[in-house]
Amino acid sequence: MSVPIAADTVAANTVSAGTPGVDAVPAAKLSADARVHSAPEAPENGVMTLGDIGFDAAAALLARYGLRLVPVPEGQTIPGSFWGDREAGVIGSLVYARADTPLHSLLHEACHLIVIPPPLRARVHTDASDSQFEEDATCYLQLLLADALPGFGIERAFADMDAWGYSFRLGSARAWFARDAEDAARFLRELPHLDGLLPATPPAATGDA
Repeated sequence: MSVPIAADTVAANTVSAGTPGVDAVPAAKLSADARVHSAPEAPENGVMTLGDIGFDAAAALLARYGLRLVPVPEGQTIPGSFWGDREAGVIGSLVYARADTPLHSLLHEACHLIVIPPPLRARVHTDASDSQFEEDATCYLQLLLADALPGFGIERAFADMDAWGYSFRLGSARAWFARDAEDAARFLRELPHLDGLLPATPPAATGDA
């Protein structure tokens, strides 16, 4: 999870991507940040959880990208969780989650690690990035991967991200993904370590919200 970057703190033309080894990228759109997180208002808000689909499918998806999903017993604190409570945590290449962890949270934290080149993941503990570009690429990737989780999918991911409190300047996750995420998509697809590993953008998700 990263802290959104204020436009006046960014150099005139470029900003560091925040991860060593990733080149600086244009900051033309940074003045209107795509998304700002706020903490969830309530622990129960109707979003789908890991317990709704089971551990195996999520573990298999993360394994494709060199990550390991570590189950946390009910009632225990989730290691490496940025938000605490039931939200997923990350330490190195490990993603921690309980049965009540929201699937959007699991995907978001896992996608932070996926965006980071594998040799650099060992440095991660709790807060995966301070780069707005990586944050937006992470949001885009979590939506791309939502269809890989049986019973979840991108449409439910849109709804759950909105319900949790992701705040997009176009008003919804769907609208951002369809009309305002081109920079995030480009940043993601230009990462060398993800060449050939990304799913195609679902056609149904590209229409206006």
